[in-house]
Amino acid sequence: MKPKLIIGIVAIVGFTSLLMYNFGESISTYTTFEQAGERTNAHIPGIWDEEKGAEFSLETKRFTFHMIDEAGESRKVVYPKPKPNNFEDADQLVVIGEMRGDTFYASEMLMKCPSKYNDTDPGQFTEAAASSSY
Repeated sequence: MKPKLIIGIVAIVGFTSLLMYNFGESISTYTTFEQAGERTNAHIPGIWDEEKGAEFSLETKRFTFHMIDEAGESRKVVYPKPKPNNFEDADQLVVIGEMRGDTFYASEMLMKCPSKYNDTDPGQFTEAAASSSY
């Protein structure tokens, strides 16, 4: 084989291996606070622990609250942004970040808010569609 061909094959295999390794590191599945200590980037679903409250510090510009994960464990969460507008209305939270000691430091937070269509009768839409004329 020619040396250029061998170098090309080695470069392609090396690049592909590096790409797959980095892609595998970036994929994160849902986990609990206990399991998050073993990961560098964890996605933890849960609900706001209303009994422990929530606060925003103007000095540090951080929003802190306690969240209960799917295993029922409550931990402090530090979010480096202001409190989202619909935080209290959220059915579920997903915090993305890492554990440091007993505190979870979230870089991102996703909220699942209740749907405005949950309280409506499913037949209401079909009846309205049937009675309307185009």
